[in-house]
Amino acid sequence: MAVGDGLDGFAALDDLRGAIADWRSWLAFERRHAPNTLAAYSRDLARFLAFIAEHRGETPGLSVLGDLAPADFRAYLARRARDGVARSSTARAMSTLRGFFRYLDRTGRVHNPAIKAVKTPRLPQSIPKPLDRDDAKDVIKNIAGLSATPWIQLRDVALFTLLYGCGLRIDEALGLDRAGAPVGGSIMITGKGGKQRLVPVLPVVAQAVRAYIDACPHARDDGPLFYGVRGGRLNAGVVQRQMRRLRDDMALPPTATPHALRHSFATHLLGAGGDLRAIQELLGHASLSTTQRYTQVDADHLVRVYNDAHPRARG
Repeated sequence: MAVGDGLDGFAALDDLRGAIADWRSWLAFERRHAPNTLAAYSRDLARFLAFIAEHRGETPGLSVLGDLAPADFRAYLARRARDGVARSSTARAMSTLRGFFRYLDRTGRVHNPAIKAVKTPRLPQSIPKPLDRDDAKDVIKNIAGLSATPWIQLRDVALFTLLYGCGLRIDEALGLDRAGAPVGGSIMITGKGGKQRLVPVLPVVAQAVRAYIDACPHARDDGPLFYGVRGGRLNAGVVQRQMRRLRDDMALPPTATPHALRHSFATHLLGAGGDLRAIQELLGHASLSTTQRYTQVDADHLVRVYNDAHPRARG
């Protein structure tokens, strides 16, 4: 099946192959999903179709998908549970399938409400794990020490300052181009689903970015903002590897990731009295409930401070 990313070579009838190709195009160009997200959705669908082919003993096509009963979807969930697949992965896979079946229904290809009768495994609500203020500052201060090349030192400082100072996702930061560099008072960020938001830029962020641009040998007006060693756009894997090295050097917990700097941005703003709605806008969260997770983080922090510092906390 020549539709790419996890579905290549998969056995399926022509009508289903065409529907998947159209679905992927719709996700990419109408919903503006990132390539990594699109690849993950494609893998989820490929694994489900492989299960259906084995489970039903026939090559899947639109008619097969139209005939699926709730028991077929539950059998798929049971197989994943037996295989030890994490509940979070299964929940995402079911979300992918629900979206695909909604697309088939909306485009008049398949109407099958059976998947609506199947409950997705319930997940415990995850709480963001930020760095404390001192550790966040030390990460930015120490990241330059991982490289002997001056412009790479400045690049890493600028990137980590941007993640913490503006609360960006790593792909948002690495997706910036030189023309949109955060060197003024604000920056327009395009987040998930193509949603745009205006984020203030602190002077310390703008200063770090300017210093990096002035030193970068690859910088050009029509290129990316952050470059790798070979002159291409910086890859997220390189940033994550740098963070792992720094984590080991500073004896930080495994939760100290580049994304933890975004969590730290939100938690520290909230702890300083920031408005929850304003933080929601700064982070680009579609739902306030997502932002409200940070209130639990801040409450937990206050309890720890109380237990550690109050003279009557220990009886």
